[in-house]
Amino acid sequence: MTTSTDFTPEVMNVMTDELEDSGLAPGSPGGRKRRRRKSKRAEESADRGILSTADLRRPGIRWGTRTVHAVLLVSLIVVGLGPLLWLAKSAITPTQDTLRTPMALFPNGVDWANLSTAWSTVHIDVQFMNTIWVALGSWAMQILVATTAGYALSVLRPKYGKVIYGLVLGTLFVPSVVLLVPLYLTILNPPLLGQSLINTFWAVWLPAGASAFNVVLIKRFFDNLPREIFEAARTDGAGPFRLFWSIVLPMSKPILGVVSVFAIIAAWKDYLWPLLVLRDPAIQPLSVRLPTLQQAIQLDVYLAALAISTLIPIVLFLVFQGLFLRSAGLGGAVKG
Repeated sequence: MTTSTDFTPEVMNVMTDELEDSGLAPGSPGGRKRRRRKSKRAEESADRGILSTADLRRPGIRWGTRTVHAVLLVSLIVVGLGPLLWLAKSAITPTQDTLRTPMALFPNGVDWANLSTAWSTVHIDVQFMNTIWVALGSWAMQILVATTAGYALSVLRPKYGKVIYGLVLGTLFVPSVVLLVPLYLTILNPPLLGQSLINTFWAVWLPAGASAFNVVLIKRFFDNLPREIFEAARTDGAGPFRLFWSIVLPMSKPILGVVSVFAIIAAWKDYLWPLLVLRDPAIQPLSVRLPTLQQAIQLDVYLAALAISTLIPIVLFLVFQGLFLRSAGLGGAVKG
């Protein structure tokens, strides 16, 4: 068998020259060009969609694609932001202008007094603070129950964890309307307390914590966390609580942000359950109080109150939108 050591230096030089002339040598210009072309074709084939790069170079297809993109973008903006922008405009527009020309842009000027009237005269400020307390308490209970239950089922893994997890999944198939009567009776006469929770925020906070969807969501996220970090923490002497507080929760910022937004928005718009358990108007949230006030106040003031009630969900989206668009919770958790 012939090896490279059988060739003389003169023969090796001739073979190298021939390879460079044909562009096959590793360091030759032709070889580098060929590798660049292959790399470019591989990138184009990996990123290719319905239209290839060659198709997008054609003027007709390029301008047609840009036009379609622009039309879709404008349509999404109109459909998504249109109702909110119209509500913001109507909140500072007199009633007659809203009824006569609802799509006109301030035909008779701006009436900023609608906001102050809705806030102070109609006492939307009281219902606004009630809604904040309801949302914060519901959020705290849901985060507490979901994180601890997800941590126990995913990380601690008790002996009967699969049975418990199956029961939790089974509750997802039970309609919430079916649970209204037994849940109301439980709040009316809670065990061990001996005192009714009606007309207290606890009547809304405690049932909000029993969210099987959040438990499943966080448990699935915990399942994807690297187990090597848990083992290293246990080796260093971290107990279950220290592992949960110092390792798992800091790595779970994305899912905690998502669950937080879902929890607060759900509590913000909930109507039926607060209507049943919060009978006192002084502690009712906006979702319950605004329909009652609709017949007693003018349209412009009512629209101003509706605009005020949308502030918190909009602010929440602006604050937590990064958690929906990227997953940065594991950054720095694993080195290398």
